[in-house]
Amino acid sequence: MSPISFPGLGFEINPSAGFTIPGTGFEIKWYGVIIAVGVLLAVIYATKRSKQFGVTQDDILNMLIIGLPVSVICARLYYVVFQWNEFFGAGIKWWHFLEIRTGGLAIYGGVIGAALTVFIYCRVKKLKMTPFLDVVSIGFLLGQAIGRWGNFMNREAHGSVTTNFLRMGLVENGQLQYFHPTFLYESLWNLVGFVLLHFLSKKRKYDGQISLCYLAWYGLGRLFIEGLRTDSLYIGPLRVSQWLAGASFLLAAGVLVYMARSGKDRKRELWVNRAQDAQ
Repeated sequence: MSPISFPGLGFEINPSAGFTIPGTGFEIKWYGVIIAVGVLLAVIYATKRSKQFGVTQDDILNMLIIGLPVSVICARLYYVVFQWNEFFGAGIKWWHFLEIRTGGLAIYGGVIGAALTVFIYCRVKKLKMTPFLDVVSIGFLLGQAIGRWGNFMNREAHGSVTTNFLRMGLVENGQLQYFHPTFLYESLWNLVGFVLLHFLSKKRKYDGQISLCYLAWYGLGRLFIEGLRTDSLYIGPLRVSQWLAGASFLLAAGVLVYMARSGKDRKRELWVNRAQDAQ
């Protein structure tokens, strides 16, 4: 494969899509490795801060055991539903939708799967859901910031042709072209969001505030970044993730504004305070 260049930054790199385990012939894709690292660091972060949200590490790890396969399945289903002909068109073997090592996971599907896991787990265990969503959502941003580099290794999820400073040079159809590195935009946006929510969470005023901030922050960034991409999932002429991002931003921002204007002091109602009082 040809190198990927960043002329504005003055360097180029030629990443491989994966590596083969010696003596086995089995190839491991960097995409999967990077996603796994992102998940691992997100979990480590959430467990390290669990006590500050009044939740236990055991509950977070239990959610991980249940939620990881659920999130992967939902991320794949989200992608497959909006790329139906790619997997179930004429002459295509239906089991190809199980092949995820080279890509084809939609992050919104994964987020939906994770949120569904938290909801069901908390309902069964009779726990308050919002503290879990708060601490997990910060970890999400860290994991997503790292995970986007899996797209870089696969040379996918880039934007349209551009001449801007951060342009990324790729050879496509035998021709060198420069594109918006949308994977990089989103990775940086998520990393900044992670830092902001990390510090904001230490001064949160009510349970659910941080997860609302996550939806608003990620939704706002994705709303604009998705519009630059050339591989978006569509319903007819509509970019699915862009509309979902816009809706989540507006809804979350609306609730945040409403809660801020209510003037009610809810800090004593924080789950962590109740957990401490019960001890």
